[in-house]
Amino acid sequence: MPRRTKAELPSKPCATCGRPFAWRRKWADDWGRVRHCSERCRRERGGALDRAIEAAVRERLAARAPDASVCPSEVARQVRPEAWRTLMPRVRAIAARLALAGELRATQGATEVDALTARGPIRLRRGSTFGR
Repeated sequence: MPRRTKAELPSKPCATCGRPFAWRRKWADDWGRVRHCSERCRRERGGALDRAIEAAVRERLAARAPDASVCPSEVARQVRPEAWRTLMPRVRAIAARLALAGELRATQGATEVDALTARGPIRLRRGSTFGR
């Protein structure tokens, strides 16, 4: 059987970070059950806190005008006011996952950015599938 390039391999989005990951030989027998791209994502898989952050993002965006934006720190302060700073990386990770799903867009000024890799402050805006 000829070798396939990475682009030709089946892929699916990670259940935690939302980034696509490709099939690997070690997953050949249970590819249907693999949900996470890495051990780190498997350990950090979403729970009640992730659901609370997602709900807060959606609530904040729904309360604003369609073209308005939300700061991720507003979301973190709503979910955990006493320790919101420690929650910021988690909020960005969830924003990146929602952006890949089309529910929101992360921006810096007028430029759309990746919420995980962007340096500096970002804003969250409604995406094309928001509210569906």
